Amino acid sequence: MPPKSYVVALEEHYQDSELKQHREGGVAERLDDVGALRLKEMDEAGIDLQVLSHANPGLQGVDGATGVPLARRINDRLRAAIERHPGRFAAFAAVPTADPKAAADELERTVTRLGFKGAMINGLTQGVFHDDRRFWPLYERAAALDVPIYIHPALPQQAVIEAYYQGYVDTHPGLLRAGWGFNVETATQGIRLVLSGVFEAHPGLKIILGHMGEGLPFYLWRITHGLSRTMGEKTFREIFCRHFWITTSGFFSDPALVCCMMEMGIDRILFSVDYPFVDNPPAAEWIKTLPLSAEDREKLLNGNARRLLKL
Repeated sequence: MPPKSYVVALEEHYQDSELKQHREGGVAERLDDVGALRLKEMDEAGIDLQVLSHANPGLQGVDGATGVPLARRINDRLRAAIERHPGRFAAFAAVPTADPKAAADELERTVTRLGFKGAMINGLTQGVFHDDRRFWPLYERAAALDVPIYIHPALPQQAVIEAYYQGYVDTHPGLLRAGWGFNVETATQGIRLVLSGVFEAHPGLKIILGHMGEGLPFYLWRITHGLSRTMGEKTFREIFCRHFWITTSGFFSDPALVCCMMEMGIDRILFSVDYPFVDNPPAAEWIKTLPLSAEDREKLLNGNARRLLKL
């Protein structure tokens, strides 16, 4: 067994009391906790630092007038929680995307004054994908600050649920989430971002996708080939591999990891658990037997996160 590495887990969720959604059982208790219980489970799994982010739907389910002051309050409370446990937590900001200019301002405030490492966006905003030009002020600011935006899943739109999943929602509710719906919606967002021109407009923009890139690394060759006649000078693969990073959140599979490494390179992959929706122990066991060299193992578990987030 390799020696203990410093482990950074990048997609680890919490729930602010003012923006609390109904959760059941142990997930609710663990979402609420940014203290003793969370630290105990981190220590048991050998996780040294969690990058905290608000569970979906975050502020994407809130109107602009409500979301702007709410964002400041919940981000300030998260910063206070981090300060109570030095060295154990960092954070992605919650941003009020219903007001894109205010979202950009809140991103800058949290990065420059609170030490946050970027922002997380959950799902769509008022039914609109985030490649829409109304959201580009946020991406312009993120590029200027040199911090990433994490695009995280939320439930598919109701029309999509009715068209694609009707008849299975009641018996297999997970189909809307990690079983398929999350992945499809978020991969679609990733594709739309590449096609939108936002990376040409803001060449420094960095995007993170969880769950082994929501399947996009596996499809890179086919997507690139399928769009080759309509893309500009740069191929889909070139843009994706230049601007996207992916995480292992909730996806502890050697074949999937090797596929992503072959398509994107180890420098673009970041370790994550997806706590508390996924338990720490399966991830902790997986990293003991990773099919990686010592150098690549360190990159996955901490080095890539240190560089991307300036930890």
